[in-house]
Amino acid sequence: MEKRHFIVAEHLFTIEAEESIFQQMGNYVPFHTELAADSPAPLFSLNVIDGEAIDYVEELTQEEEGQEIICGHTADGRSVFETRWNGKSAGWLISTPDYTDATLRLSGYLPKSALDNALMVLFAMASAVHGTALFHSAVVSLDGKGYMFLGRSGTGKSTHARLWRKYIEGTELMNDDNPAVRIMPDGVAWVYGTPWSGKTPCYKNVSCPVGAIVLLSQAPYNKIERLKGVAAYAAVMPSISGKRWDRKIADGLHETENALAGSVPVWHLDCLPDEAAARLCKDTVTA
Repeated sequence: MEKRHFIVAEHLFTIEAEESIFQQMGNYVPFHTELAADSPAPLFSLNVIDGEAIDYVEELTQEEEGQEIICGHTADGRSVFETRWNGKSAGWLISTPDYTDATLRLSGYLPKSALDNALMVLFAMASAVHGTALFHSAVVSLDGKGYMFLGRSGTGKSTHARLWRKYIEGTELMNDDNPAVRIMPDGVAWVYGTPWSGKTPCYKNVSCPVGAIVLLSQAPYNKIERLKGVAAYAAVMPSISGKRWDRKIADGLHETENALAGSVPVWHLDCLPDEAAARLCKDTVTA
């Protein structure tokens, strides 16, 4: 077993695992770091082992595209997240209640996917109380700012990001599916690339201030409007990962969501998957 350290959204975390596990973690290479005297305290530590199922009480099941994450707890109060694909268990993440120390037991089925899921869960939970949120979003950068596209699965977030890159010179993809946003001490929201992405592999260790958040809806026309107050909050909240029935996490996410809705322009774009939609969006949100 060996330890390696990684930084995402300026949060340090540590993984202890066999070399064979690290060999599968190519998407984490841009985020690898060495410990230094000025390194931040670790957000969490994860120990990865081969192991059997653990007894736990189920609380909630989340399902999407053949994947299940079953949330629960052990008799002694530890949090458990079991990952399944097509009904078959891939691993069990067992964590302290504050998500700072955890073990991932791998079943041997889809170990890389189980590891990615475990790290996303740990990062989302542990960082929630530190002004950070893991989003379900595509994000591009233009002229030093990040533009985040939100929406339900299948809405066209990745497509809209691709249209920006195709038709708007200087646009770069930062992350296709799971960027992180952190509220800095000065109140400015920054968006970060992460080791987790969607169908487009994009694992960039990059960051910039958030320029705007755009909620997408499919429509037979292109129309954009500004959202404020409760409407802005409601647009942002569903795209953030977190265990909202845990009061401490829910409170942390609420503070981050409030800060975002109050400091970052939030828009709703009804759109077609075309060049005109990308240009309308860009011209409006960057004005």
